[in-house]
Amino acid sequence: MQQDQRSPNRYELMEKIQMVDFALVELTLYLDTHPQDSQAIQQFNELAVQSRDLKTVYEQYFGPLRQYGGSFSGYPWNWGDSPWPWQL
Repeated sequence: MQQDQRSPNRYELMEKIQMVDFALVELTLYLDTHPQDSQAIQQFNELAVQSRDLKTVYEQYFGPLRQYGGSFSGYPWNWGDSPWPWQL
């Protein structure tokens, strides 16, 4: 896809996505050992929304992009509940 005058800078946008996704990975690791931390869960969910929104913009201008942060957590942290998606 070609970049026009109104489109965001591809590299700056990708850097923002990478920063948010890195924070999501770190929060995932933290929440695996601290599943009752409601502030961390809130931060994870906020970053998940931010990641989704940034990726939506990226995909509008530059094509498909899929990574972490597409799903939210309930309270307590429920990503460790089984079955895992690949076990279904």
